[in-house]
Amino acid sequence: MENTLVFIDEGFLYKLSKHFGKGKKIKVNYVELAKNLSKRLNLFCKQIFIYVAPPFQGTPPTSEERERKKGYESFIQLLKEYRIVKIKEGRVQRLNINGKYIYKQKGVDTLLTIDLSHVKEDFPEIKKIILISSDTDFCPIIRDIKKRGIEVCLFTYFDRIRNSPFSLSNELIDCCSKCFKLNKEDFDQSIIRK
Repeated sequence: MENTLVFIDEGFLYKLSKHFGKGKKIKVNYVELAKNLSKRLNLFCKQIFIYVAPPFQGTPPTSEERERKKGYESFIQLLKEYRIVKIKEGRVQRLNINGKYIYKQKGVDTLLTIDLSHVKEDFPEIKKIILISSDTDFCPIIRDIKKRGIEVCLFTYFDRIRNSPFSLSNELIDCCSKCFKLNKEDFDQSIIRK
């Protein structure tokens, strides 16, 4: 079985798990999900890269912010138990827009792009990778690594409702070698069991 690398945009999976869970996050084992998706393509999951940002912490943090951080740290600790997982952390920026706080991840896409650009050199035996995302910002690097002989298999989710959180540009689908739509069953097969 051919080896693959799996690159996970955790912000996208978090949003999708809440969508499939009808507003409540489905607790998914990302390692199991990556392995299951790899097997579906008859590939062996050699390494998993997870791109995430810790929750915002004010100065001083509120009790809600402290609780979010505690949950995040437990989540990261569980992932670190798997030797095949590499965690890459950006940060969260809080903006006050007309009296309402908006939170945005910063640096996460850049970290993912950097790692994608190094695949050929860091993993010369890899011919296919899996990307779990919905972000068209990755199109330039996807085109670049395809020119270097690496197939990009995209797992994503979309609907055809304009301006919905899951409207997806055809550009991302078209620039990847293959595209597969994630579904709730993918999450159900990878639920964290207590």
